[in-house]
Amino acid sequence: MATENTLLEKLEAIKIRFEETAQQITDPEVIADVKRFVKLNKEYKHLEPIVEVYKKYKTLISNIEEARQILNTEKDDEMREMAKMELDENEPKVAPMEEEIKLLLLPSDPEDDKNAILEIRGGTGGDEAALFAGDLFRMYTKYCESKGWKIEVSSCSEGASGGYKEIVARVTGASVYGTLKYESGVHRVQRVPVTETQGRVHTSAATVAVLPEADEFDVQINEGEIKWDTFRSSGAGGQNVNKVESGVRLRYNWKNPITGVVDEILIECTETRDQPKNKERALSRLRTFIYDKEHQKYIDDIASRRKTMVSTGDRSAKIRTYNYPQGRITDHRINYTIYNLDAFVNGDIQDCIDHLIVAENAERLKEADL
Repeated sequence: MATENTLLEKLEAIKIRFEETAQQITDPEVIADVKRFVKLNKEYKHLEPIVEVYKKYKTLISNIEEARQILNTEKDDEMREMAKMELDENEPKVAPMEEEIKLLLLPSDPEDDKNAILEIRGGTGGDEAALFAGDLFRMYTKYCESKGWKIEVSSCSEGASGGYKEIVARVTGASVYGTLKYESGVHRVQRVPVTETQGRVHTSAATVAVLPEADEFDVQINEGEIKWDTFRSSGAGGQNVNKVESGVRLRYNWKNPITGVVDEILIECTETRDQPKNKERALSRLRTFIYDKEHQKYIDDIASRRKTMVSTGDRSAKIRTYNYPQGRITDHRINYTIYNLDAFVNGDIQDCIDHLIVAENAERLKEADL
């Protein structure tokens, strides 16, 4: 009963905060302050499912206590039998509901609801690494399609034999970053490259970085200090290519608040034939880049507290191996191994992500001591 009481106290406090937030987001003063309104609206949406479960949990505990009271005081056999049936039905529901509540009570990563910037780069392995980076991008494209998310390439550099030396894309949809963040790290492939004449298995790698896309008010940028260049895009595209300067390049001097060093950031965007759209996308990438760097301290703090890293930490860590001769996928963070490589590289990665989420939540529950 002590657990029930503690949970009820926590949930009652959340319900009070939820009601305060509901009131605040209808206040004209708050609505006029866009930054504050967006923040409160996010908090409201986060608290809403907790309050819904709280109502059910409170009713469940109340029904159990009432049934116990009847069993302790009532003499009528029929009433006692009904109370016993209610207890038998409701008591097994308590533990699963408490587990659900504990997960909901975990502090959510404020970035989880954001869109994401997906960056894939061929690593060691030359042409084969670029081909593997292309395979990974195709895998994520198919996965995003299955989730109903939109994926837009903002820049890419193709490999000599196909694939990509580097590709950057924006992914938009519901809780994109909260799902894709588990993919950040080094992905390793073991297979016979198409260029290999002896049939020997080679090992290559590609790095994946998933960054939360920054909102306009997440980062302070002095747009007057941005230096813009335009240039002619290259590649397929008919008569427009090489005639219209639709490609954009921005240069921005940014002072790192952690190191104090001033770095020049260079970003190119050539994805669309519309120069204003390319400018918009380049600005979005600039915001995300700065946001990511400024939040590195937050990421490092989490990393220093956890022994086993699942979703955050060192992006140079090897996280997964794709072994083609054995048809095997291994995620090294959670010792997850399956033998459905063909389906996996065709976008069927949800089961692996689900296992990572479970491992992450188990770790966070230990931390929170709930």
